[in-house]
Amino acid sequence: MNKSELVDAMAEGANLSKADAKRALESFITVTGKALKAKDKVALVGFGSFSVSERAARKGRNPQTGKEINIAAKNVVKFKAGSELSNHVK
Repeated sequence: MNKSELVDAMAEGANLSKADAKRALESFITVTGKALKAKDKVALVGFGSFSVSERAARKGRNPQTGKEINIAAKNVVKFKAGSELSNHVK
């Protein structure tokens, strides 16, 4: 499912116009991104939680040449599925 299909499904499921559903989804993405940038955790009971984890700098290898390279440290977003979401997948 891509973003436009998700917007269509949200509009139908919540009885909203597609424009309203698109604005709601974009707002969710923006607010979640800002919270994660501030290193806050976003938890949606039953759905799951988003958090930020720091990945340390490390050595790697270029697969084409075999040459060792340095990989910089960075922050990564993690998602842990909640129980309701996990039960839908089973």
